[in-house]
Amino acid sequence: MRTSLSTAALASIDERLAETDRLLAAAYPGDDGTRQPVHTVYVPGDAFTPGLAAVWGAAALASAASAGGVEALAVDVGVAPAVAAAVAPLVERKLAIEPIEDLRIDFEDGYGARGDETEDADVARAAEHVVSAIDEGVAPPFIGIRVKSFEAATRARGIRSLDLFVTALVDRGALPDGLALTLPKVSTLAQVEAMADALAALERVHGLPGGRLRFEVQVETPQVVLGPDGLAPLARIAHAGSGRVAGLHFGTYDYTAALGIAAPHQSLEHPAADHAKAVMQLAVAGTGIRLSDGSSNVLPIGDRAGEAWRRHARLVRRSLERGFAQGWDLHAAQLPTRFVATYGYFRDGYPEAAARLRHVHDRTAGAVLDEPATVRALAGFVHRGVQCGALTPEEVAADAGLDTAALAGLASPRRSASRVRATSAADEEDA
Repeated sequence: MRTSLSTAALASIDERLAETDRLLAAAYPGDDGTRQPVHTVYVPGDAFTPGLAAVWGAAALASAASAGGVEALAVDVGVAPAVAAAVAPLVERKLAIEPIEDLRIDFEDGYGARGDETEDADVARAAEHVVSAIDEGVAPPFIGIRVKSFEAATRARGIRSLDLFVTALVDRGALPDGLALTLPKVSTLAQVEAMADALAALERVHGLPGGRLRFEVQVETPQVVLGPDGLAPLARIAHAGSGRVAGLHFGTYDYTAALGIAAPHQSLEHPAADHAKAVMQLAVAGTGIRLSDGSSNVLPIGDRAGEAWRRHARLVRRSLERGFAQGWDLHAAQLPTRFVATYGYFRDGYPEAAARLRHVHDRTAGAVLDEPATVRALAGFVHRGVQCGALTPEEVAADAGLDTAALAGLASPRRSASRVRATSAADEEDA
């Protein structure tokens, strides 16, 4: 077939779009398909011990038992009986072996100002306990600290705690793969850049690979959502820090309080909170940066435990439906509904997702004509369900015809293609 555009014309177009190609490849690589925890548990900096996860797991199971067991609790919070029967043993096992997926040892609001000598000692002790937990095989898969903010009054203390903690882990040769560092109350791009600079300096001092230390940005101030110039700093923060920004975590109560919302109405489902989180989603779309919703401070204890459980389960489900795969938990009694609601969400959507993926795998026609973007969404949904324990690889293989590698490839095709190219290049180099 005859074409009309010359080689020179095509080369000119490629040249014009070269910068766009580089931007998309570097700044919008998509999700890398690795596991994202379903929650983050925060405990005060002086409260962490190596056995804390097991203590919380036992307390969570005991709280569920007070409601008649996990299955009864699941039905009470709105999970369909058949789904509740399926998720109950999964949740019971989860609470017994891995009740906390992500733990943040808090030296900010949950800890307060106790003086440098006391905080130094508590940071050192926390690092020792993390090392012990790793050595004993009881550390959560993701673990780290939240330091004080980089605002003027607390900046030096935040940097010192960060330095003490990371240095102690490196000195003990125990820098965990799932290390998580959290910077709260971010209001400007400069604070994010300063955190990135601090981590880069620590890498140089300790001989760590560049980019080994990453961090989460807490979205808790109105200034980070809408800056004084009328622009959204979040959109720039997502691309700042030399690729070190790993996640954006919403701070429910600081943010809503800063907007003048009265305490009884402060909630992660307030319209103002939803607006901020919508901006967060837009800012990180395609970047691979993970999102986390905030917390509920209505705890399922005492006479109103049932009401609090139903509220928590509803909010967890709501976050998942809105694209926030992670949230915060503040009390052990919230763990049963965290996993009940999460597992119920994935198992509710699984039959249809598996059937549609089976049509993709078998190249057959189904009732829905799925475009490639929808296939990615379906695969991503099922893949996350497997990663969190709501689904098993065996049932996915049987129902959708996809093993774990094929499922991951559909969920993150750009990342998978990059890995294939990297492997091929390495093989050629070895040859």
